[in-house]
Amino acid sequence: MDAIIQVGIAFALWFQGLGGWLETPLKAFTFLGSEEFFLLALPIIYWCIDARIGLRMGIILLLNGALNSVLKLAFFGPRPYWVNPQVKALVSETSFGVPSGHAQMAAGLWGMLASQIKRPWAWGAAIFLALMIGLSRLYLGVHFLHDVLLGWLLGALVLWTLLKLWDSTAAWVQTKSTGQQAGLAFLLSVLMLVAGAIAFGSARNTLLPPEWTANALAAGAHEMPEPLTLNSVITSAGTLFGLLAGLAWMQPRGGFDAGGTLDKRVLRFIVGLVGVAILWYGLGAIFPRNEELVSYVLRYLRYTLIGGWISAGGPWVFIRMKLANSNRPKTR
Repeated sequence: MDAIIQVGIAFALWFQGLGGWLETPLKAFTFLGSEEFFLLALPIIYWCIDARIGLRMGIILLLNGALNSVLKLAFFGPRPYWVNPQVKALVSETSFGVPSGHAQMAAGLWGMLASQIKRPWAWGAAIFLALMIGLSRLYLGVHFLHDVLLGWLLGALVLWTLLKLWDSTAAWVQTKSTGQQAGLAFLLSVLMLVAGAIAFGSARNTLLPPEWTANALAAGAHEMPEPLTLNSVITSAGTLFGLLAGLAWMQPRGGFDAGGTLDKRVLRFIVGLVGVAILWYGLGAIFPRNEELVSYVLRYLRYTLIGGWISAGGPWVFIRMKLANSNRPKTR
């Protein structure tokens, strides 16, 4: 493993040695693979363009997020600048490095969008974006080459699995009652949490090398390594439960049509974003943020509410405000 790390260090130093002119465009590409970008873009798709596509992209985002967080804890892999301060920390990360979350999310999400557009140009664009987002992580000094390769592989595998199983699984779920659907969503969420807890328990038994923090500081990082946390797993698990439970509640009420005039779509996004901000920032300011059990439970609750607002709360408000229609057939 040390030999692989040294190859990754050499590649990072060579890549960064090509010049600082690459920093700005590659930071732009890395943003297109970030959680912040997807949390902004996915509500636009779900509320304002196509709820069906938005749901698929939301689910693949959350499944990839949970899997990536669990594997980061399991593999206990460093970032390049944690190992060698000669690698510049052009951006800072606090979590473990392997596999690359940006590469995994990019392969899964952009691939899912391309699969729904069903055009050769869409697949070409998805592959190009996934490639550039992965390369950006190498240049910025936050990932080794093997981190990115594994991220691409996992993202493609999750995408292939979802595309293969989506129709049959959706048909099976629709035979269940609303309560049963919510229960299945909660069970999936719990399985994600259990996997995270097992990986977290294993990682806690291994000491974090003190030189990682020293090297990160010397490399110019603004944030120090703090990888021993369950926050990311809890975020994905809670949001997925809320999203699926909200969808189960909304479907018997006619669902939600993301069509309409441009002004209604814009207003939906504004109203919906206000709701997300209240739950995200408002509850985030009230609830404690540490590594205690109570904080974890409250974090799970907060993100469950956010997921439920996206799939059900927001659409219900849009329909009540006459900014959207349900998919329920109109009776004469």
